This record gives sequence, structure tokens and C-alpha cells, in this order.
Amino acid sequence: MAEAHQAVAFQFTITPEGIDLQLSHQALRQVYLSGLRSWKKRVTRLKNNVITGVYPASPSSWLFVVIAILATMYTRSDPSMGLIAKIQEHLPVGIQCRTVVSAVLFSTLLWFSLIFTMRLCLKQLLSYHGWMFEQHGKVSNTTKIWAAMVRIFSGRQPLLYSYQGSLPNLPVPAVKDTVKRYLESARPLMSDSEYERMTTLAKEFESSLGNRLQWYLKLKAMWASNYVSDWWEEYVYLRGRGPIMVNSNYYGMDFLYVTPTPIQAARAGNTLHACLLYRRKLNREEIKPVILNVPLCAAQCERIFNTTRIPGEETDSLIHWQDSEYVAVFHRGRYFRLWLYHAGRMLSPREIEQQIQRIMDNPSPPVPGEAKLGALTAGDRIPWAQARKEFFSSGVNKRSLDCIEKAAFFVTLDDDEQGMRGDDPAGNLDRYAKSLLHGKCYDRWFDKSFTVVVYKNGKNGLSAEHSWADAPIMAHVWEYVMTTDSFQLGYTEEGHCKGDVASSLPPPTRLTWDIPCQERIERSLAVAQALADDVDFHVLPIQEFGKGAIKKCKISPDAFIQIALQLAYYRNRGTFSLTYEASMTRLFREGRTETVRSCTSESCAFIRALEGGEVTTCRHLFRTAAEKHQHLYRMAMTGGGIDRHLFCLYIVSKYLGEESPFLNKVLSETWRLSTSQTPLQQVELFDFVNHPDYTTCGGGFGPVRNIHANSQINFFFCVHFIYFHLNIIKTMNRLGLGQHNIFILGEISLNSKYNIYAFLYDATPGYGSVK
Repeated sequence: MAEAHQAVAFQFTITPEGIDLQLSHQALRQVYLSGLRSWKKRVTRLKNNVITGVYPASPSSWLFVVIAILATMYTRSDPSMGLIAKIQEHLPVGIQCRTVVSAVLFSTLLWFSLIFTMRLCLKQLLSYHGWMFEQHGKVSNTTKIWAAMVRIFSGRQPLLYSYQGSLPNLPVPAVKDTVKRYLESARPLMSDSEYERMTTLAKEFESSLGNRLQWYLKLKAMWASNYVSDWWEEYVYLRGRGPIMVNSNYYGMDFLYVTPTPIQAARAGNTLHACLLYRRKLNREEIKPVILNVPLCAAQCERIFNTTRIPGEETDSLIHWQDSEYVAVFHRGRYFRLWLYHAGRMLSPREIEQQIQRIMDNPSPPVPGEAKLGALTAGDRIPWAQARKEFFSSGVNKRSLDCIEKAAFFVTLDDDEQGMRGDDPAGNLDRYAKSLLHGKCYDRWFDKSFTVVVYKNGKNGLSAEHSWADAPIMAHVWEYVMTTDSFQLGYTEEGHCKGDVASSLPPPTRLTWDIPCQERIERSLAVAQALADDVDFHVLPIQEFGKGAIKKCKISPDAFIQIALQLAYYRNRGTFSLTYEASMTRLFREGRTETVRSCTSESCAFIRALEGGEVTTCRHLFRTAAEKHQHLYRMAMTGGGIDRHLFCLYIVSKYLGEESPFLNKVLSETWRLSTSQTPLQQVELFDFVNHPDYTTCGGGFGPVRNIHANSQINFFFCVHFIYFHLNIIKTMNRLGLGQHNIFILGEISLNSKYNIYAFLYDATPGYGSVK
């Protein structure tokens, strides 16, 4: 209890002589420094809000306008055309220098008008997406003029959120266009009779209910920043009552071939310090906005830290706190609070290492129910919501739960060793990815925005909750953390963190619990464990080629691999499948994702020709299929997708109590092949060319649902492109129809690899050397 006494700023004792007050100067100093740091953050936040609020102008431009107006008036000219005199008439008589005051007021109004005009012009410019549909290497004069105008109206040195007010809203496509694109995507997957029936339903919907639903959707688009994102967050993520572990959360991996230090506490020290450095840059808005010819929306960055998902019986909620000076740490069944600031400053990596080592050296055992408490966050949401309300809403349990939920993020010190190592590197890589996805089902806090996992041998990784943001946001954080850890912070020759240690650091605080709901914890653990056991992972690193070789063939790497996956699936199953590929819509304000339906009539025609031995037509069909896929991807990015529009129309129909056979049919379709890719090397802190060993497998998701119909297997591919190799992560859901079905997985892995390689060698003659 020594640390508890140190944390009290004053103590008093009532005696017959009166009250004996004892002040702790050290504690008071800590309170003062902590408050000083908070006020500095408030001032920085206010300053950034002002700079962002007047962008693309700058605060100093106000002074320039004032001086220009006063100088013009000095020449006895009236730039306001009488407005300054009108303002002067309404000023109180007692004010001296009424002319100067009225001129300043006019200058301020003019300045705000210019800002509004510039922002409106920039918003209109950013609404132009013609550049995306132009052929690579051929830029039209229109696009050149547009790019020059964007540079003129963009201002200088934007902060992270500077473009937010200038980003266009996501447009609502016409019902006719969405229905047409849907029918086109469904044609290769349906028989003639099925397609004829779906066409009839679509036409009925388009001519009747669709227009009514569209009116409400356009009304929402006029009022809201984004007509999709809030409903997508609520109905797809927060209202799901099943486990978020595997079904929703995703993971990120460490370097594939390099472990900077084998010391667990040291790796944790640098990793946590790098996270704090990123958060400080985020709070100061010093992170450069991501620009792909146009800026991308950065709204999802606001909830990276200090965010928790709170369970509810009907729907969950996301809670974000402005600041948190500590992290919650799990080690061997115990929970600790680790303060990351001391005396108003951030702890150094060496100090964090020492504090982590104190946690690892703590011999105290977990109290009953504590070790597997995290299983509540891994199981079904309703039991967790009920247990939270009944057992964690008051007393010591509430205080400890608040400590976890209000932490900057969660940290797990895992006793296992992971990574691509030993005599079975491929198998260990599979186990490493699977461990990051779900762990032991109780040693992660799946409700936190993200959990940093540090293994016994120095490998690390992360597990992230999905509702608050999509994977590219967390990938940007994790790239910064890994590169800062290895290339900026570094380690001593012995493998420890660099820096000095303050002797006055209080030890981490052990959280206390009184848990009477152990049976409920065990039930949640059983649900989570069954789900984890039902997932098989296989990570397939391909080092023979990467996106550079694909680009030499003048083919989009994304289209290339998507067609390869279609061919692999066709050779495996003998049929085509409805395929999901995630695309981002962050060209628009508060944009998140859209679906690209990768199985097209063009790709099916190419695959049939290839399988039928029609070599002469394969090249043309392949390029046609690739161009079609790229067109669909660009349409999805620019607001012309299919599925988010239909999803929102479906939500409106439910609000109105209307039934639509067309929408019911569309939204009940099963995605049997689901693919995703996360951009790597978003931060330019080191060069892959000079450090080829510092590459990563990226991350991945679990299968989103169980597929039992027709004994089919649910595939999940996460495709990541990096400079040196292509990595395909395949997550396959076990059928559970008999022990022999498990062995199919090995056959599928081999067949999929063979199919992809067969495609690479059979379909690319004359396009370049792919070896």
C-alpha cells in the first residue's frame, strides 16, 4: 500500500487539540505538473482549432487584410463601397477612433468571406474525380488545370485535420444506376431463370418503393456529413450481438525476419514509448494528412487512443476520452495500471522497460475470477452487458473496470514465444497470426480501441477493435511504432532500451477485484474458445515476386491478384462465387469503406477461356477483366458503389416499416470469398530497398460468418502488397462435419498455391518476366 499513500496529497488526523493536517509536497507537485500538462494540451488544441478553422487561409492573413484595407483608406479610397461608413454609424458614440474600428470590423468580415469562398472553391475542386479514370501516364489538360487550382487553393503546411471542412460529402447515386450495376455484378453468378426473376424484382423496386426510400436518403445526405458512416458503424458493428473477437476485430504483425531485441520488457518499453510519440503528434496535428492527389479524410484518427467499446443489451456504444496518462497491462492473469507520465513529462523507453519489469517480477497471484475476466469481452455481447451492469457498476469492480476502459490503450505481456522461427517457420507463422487474432480468448481486452501484444521472445503485434476505424488507420499507427522502435529509439548492445531512469518512479498499481460472476466468465470463455477453435489460419509469404514485377506487365497489382483468386477458387470449387473486396471512400468527409464486387462477367470469361485452352484470346480477356476491375474499384472510391447505397436504402425501409423483396434478397446474399488489402509503407521513416529484412506480413481479419450450406468452406483472404513480396493470408472456417474435413485445408492450401502459380505462368506470356 506504499504507492497508495504516496498518491495522497494530504492526510489529516483529528486529535483533542484539533485537526493535524499533513501535506505531501511531492504529491502536490505531481498534481501541479499533471495539471500544467493538461493546460498545455488545451492551449495546443485551441491553437490547432483556430488554424484548422481558417484553413486554407492562415491566422496571420487577417493582419494582412486589415493593413491592406487601412492602407487603401489612407489614400482616401473606400474599398468597402460605403460599408465602413455604415458600420461606423452603428458604433457607440463614445468609442475613439471609430473609423479604425469600423475598418477593422469590415476587414474581419471580408477575411471570413474570403475564407468561406476559398473553402467552397476547394470543396468543388476536390469533388472532381476525372483524374482517377484517366489512362496511366496520360493526363488531360482539364486534369492539369484542376491540379494547379488545387495547389493554389490548398494553402501551405496543412495540419492533420486542415482539409476536413473542405472535403466533399459522399454523393447519393441514382437508384437506377445502382440497380443497373447490381444486376451487372449478379449476372455471372446466376442462372438465366434466377437472373430473370432478380431483374423483375429490381425493376419493381426501381419504379415503386426505391424512389420513396431515395427521397429520405437524399434528405439525410443534405443534413449529415456522410449518409452512410453513422448507420454503418451502428448497424454493422455496434448492434452485432455475437462475439467481436474473430468476427470483427483484426490484427497487425511485427517484422517478419527481424526481432530488434529478445528482451520482452525492453521491446515493450520502446513500443509503448513510440505509441506515446505518435499520440503526441496526433494531438498536435503534426501528422501529415494522407494525400493521393487529393487529401483523404482523417476523421477516424480522432478515436485511436483513449477509446473503448461499451457493451449494451441492444446496442454497444463507443466512448472516447480527451486524454489518459496511463495504460492497462495484463500479465499472468493480473491487471495493472502503468502510468506513462511522471513529473509532467513522458517516461523514457528505459523507464517504461523498468516499470514493465516490475510488473513481470510481481509474484502476487490473480484473485478468483481475475485471470479469465477478459473472456467477457470475447464472448457474446448481451451476457457481457448484463454482467457489467450487475457486477461492475459500483464499488471496487467499477473502479478497476474504469481504469481499463479509460486507459490510453491495453497491453498484454504474453508468456508464449511467437514468430517465424525454429524448425517449423511456416507453422509457427500460422500460430503467430492466430495468436494475434484471438490469443487465449481471455488475455486481450477486445473492447479497447487496440491492444499491444508483446511476447516472451520480444516479438510484438496488435489486436484492434473495428467499429471506431478501419484497418489502414491502425496500420499507419503500427508502421510508425515499428519503425520508430527500430530506427529511431533503438537498443543498447545488451538489448535494453536507451536512456536514464528516475529513482522516484512509483511502481505500477495492481488493480483489485471482487468477482462473484465466475460462472458467467466461464460461459463466455466457452463461447469464445469454440469460435477460436473453429478458425484455421495459413499465412503464405510469396517472395519470388511482388507488385513491382506485376507493374512491369502494365497491370494493376490489385486487379492481378483478384483475378488470380477468382481462378484459384474456380479450380477448387468448380464454380464462381460472390466476392467481397474492401475499398475506401475517404475521398469524402467521414468516409469509410465500400464494396468492390470482384467477380465480374469479364473475369469469368477469362477464366473459362484459360481453362478451355483458348490461349489466343486469353491475353485480351485478361486485360479486359483487369480494366473492368479497376473501373469498379474507382467507382467504389468515388461514391459509385453498389452495396452501401443498397444497405442505406434497406435501413430506411425498416424505419418506414416497408418490405422490399429485392432488398431482402440482395442483403441476404452470402460472401463466400472475402478479400482485403491494407496499404503498407504509409510512413517514410526508412527505406525498404536498403533494409529488405524489415518487412512485415501486415495483418488480417477472421471469417465474418459460418458457412454450412452445401458443405462449402468460407475463405478469407487478406492480400498485402509490399515492395519485395506478396503475402496472401488465408483464413478458412472449419466445417465441423467430421474430422476428415480438417485435412481438406492442407489440400486447399496446396491447390490455391498451385492455382495462383498456374495463373501467373499461363496467363502472362508476353507481358514480362514473372519469376
